Amino acid sequence: MADISASMVKELRERTGAGMMECKKALTENNGDIEAAADWLRKTGLAKADKKADRVAAEGRISMATAPGKAALVEVNSETDFVAKDANFTGFADQVAQAALNAADIDALKNEKIGDETVETTRAAVVAKVGENVQVRRMARIESANTIGAYVHGGRIGVLVELKGGNEELARGIAMHIAAMNPPYISPAHVPAEFVEREKEIALAQVKDSGKPADILEKMISGKVDKTVKEITLTGQPYVLNSDLTVEAALKAAGAEVLKFERLAVGEGIEKVKEDYAAEVAKAMQV
Repeated sequence: MADISASMVKELRERTGAGMMECKKALTENNGDIEAAADWLRKTGLAKADKKADRVAAEGRISMATAPGKAALVEVNSETDFVAKDANFTGFADQVAQAALNAADIDALKNEKIGDETVETTRAAVVAKVGENVQVRRMARIESANTIGAYVHGGRIGVLVELKGGNEELARGIAMHIAAMNPPYISPAHVPAEFVEREKEIALAQVKDSGKPADILEKMISGKVDKTVKEITLTGQPYVLNSDLTVEAALKAAGAEVLKFERLAVGEGIEKVKEDYAAEVAKAMQV
């Protein structure tokens, strides 16, 4: 069996990013052959990634990348917030965002290249490094000749905005507003008719016994529905960067219009596992 030197372990660590003990084991298993050891680490990394794939990954990071005429966001998930701040994880997420600039959808993204490897192969290697399930869950991308705004808040919320007219500063400001206020719709024209009808029914139930004349009731109902619609539409909300204006007024002043926006927040829609440590300990003591 070949002697495994510290310099050999160091070289393998630098090439693969794996831990010292893993590198030493890989070299031992492969009789000191660094190339074979590197391949061995990749294979075992894939095996570890498969074993961890069913574990809930609801923490993570939103990363952003921009280039002339396009911008992309990705959500990359981990199991814990601790790993979400790890340099291996954040570096991977940023590389995935760059790759997303040229990907049509999440499936295509997984086959995009990071260096000589695909996103998916690189993900498996990151799992081996950080010891948690890591998933590239979602992406959003805008490519347009129009004005594009992009903003990420604290690595937790990301927004892309496409404006017709305006400038990059306004587009970024609107993206910041969407990050903060999370409006479901752009304008009243985008609110589904079913939602409006349901709000009318609720408003009618609230005022029908008020004893007011029918024409007054109609105005009251209309006022309540209009107020609700403004609260859930981007254009109807007070602009977070200037509360004296609505977003609609800020856009109008710049001769701009929001054509679309995308908003991603870490862990949206993922059911997190709630740990009951007291119950676990009690159960363990009964064994």
